[in-house]
Amino acid sequence: MVHLGIDIDQFILLTIYPAAVFFAIGYVAKKTKMHAAKSYLLQAVTCIAFAIAYLFAVPNGGAQGLAIVLGMFGVLLLFMARKQKIEQPQQNI
Repeated sequence: MVHLGIDIDQFILLTIYPAAVFFAIGYVAKKTKMHAAKSYLLQAVTCIAFAIAYLFAVPNGGAQGLAIVLGMFGVLLLFMARKQKIEQPQQNI
């Protein structure tokens, strides 16, 4: 069996870290009544930052799949932030 440089427990931790930050941002955004577009933007930036960090920091491509998923999720959150920003002025009318 091929070993990618990280064990399953490390991979689980690499999965939990961005999820914890993602939910913490959502919790803080809800408690501070932050605009949805801003919270989506912060979550997108953290997902993309974790994706870039995982691409370069994890040896032998051990988290490339996770980095790709985080990158795609970050891009999706950017689209959601843009949609919220566009719909926000229409809701005030």
